[in-house]
Amino acid sequence: MDLKLLGKRAIVTGGSRGIGKAIARILAEEGVSVVISARGKEALDQTADELTNETGSIVAGVVADTGSDDSVRNLIAEAKAILGGVDILVNCAARPGGQSTVPTLAGVTTEEFNDHMNVKVMGYLRCAREVAPLMTEQGWGRIINISGLASRSTGTVVGSMRNVAVSAMTKNLADELGPHGVNVTVIHPGLTRTEATEGVIAKRAAAEGISEDEVESKMAQRNSSRTIIDSSDIAYVVAMLASPLSIAINGDGIAAGGGVGSAIYY
Repeated sequence: MDLKLLGKRAIVTGGSRGIGKAIARILAEEGVSVVISARGKEALDQTADELTNETGSIVAGVVADTGSDDSVRNLIAEAKAILGGVDILVNCAARPGGQSTVPTLAGVTTEEFNDHMNVKVMGYLRCAREVAPLMTEQGWGRIINISGLASRSTGTVVGSMRNVAVSAMTKNLADELGPHGVNVTVIHPGLTRTEATEGVIAKRAAAEGISEDEVESKMAQRNSSRTIIDSSDIAYVVAMLASPLSIAINGDGIAAGGGVGSAIYY
């Protein structure tokens, strides 16, 4: 299937590693010119060079902190200058979850809460706010928010709150921007294999006194597919939502964890 992405222009925040990097790679393979952003220049430049060489598409890095209004304004301005415009925004810059012990209620701090909300929730909103005028003016655009399945389950109070907030933001933006040709959607990854997974598995194996293979097998049992979903699997879903062919999906959330939980959604 031709996703009709050739020639489109995208920004992927949090694009120097993990799910963001996988998304940038898949979009570039589909012929999209991509600006990736992150706070660390060295990793950003390395990833941009790597993906450009791999895909043959333009992949450029712009250092940005999505927790800052001024930094986001600069990101969008630089991306527009590099790409000539912006058709697709993928919000993926956030503190990762699931890699450390979840604090109890007593362990939740104001500083941690504010950081999560400022970077993931307000950060996504900042980026959407800056690209929306560009997309509405041209009459077409896609905004895809990467959230997480903590939005649908308990176990991490701050994680659930930030992800539920992203879902609510997504629907509100879809209703406002949809009449102007801009679709806004949210993807909820579950446990996803990235560059950090190997270290997480090794740490858990040492803590539990079992082999790394046993840890990985236990982790894979958490979903219906009985496998750890890879970051590239999330990227394929993003590519579909970024496509002009995805007009039927707007304001909706897509679970992408291989079948997590037993609840029925309709």
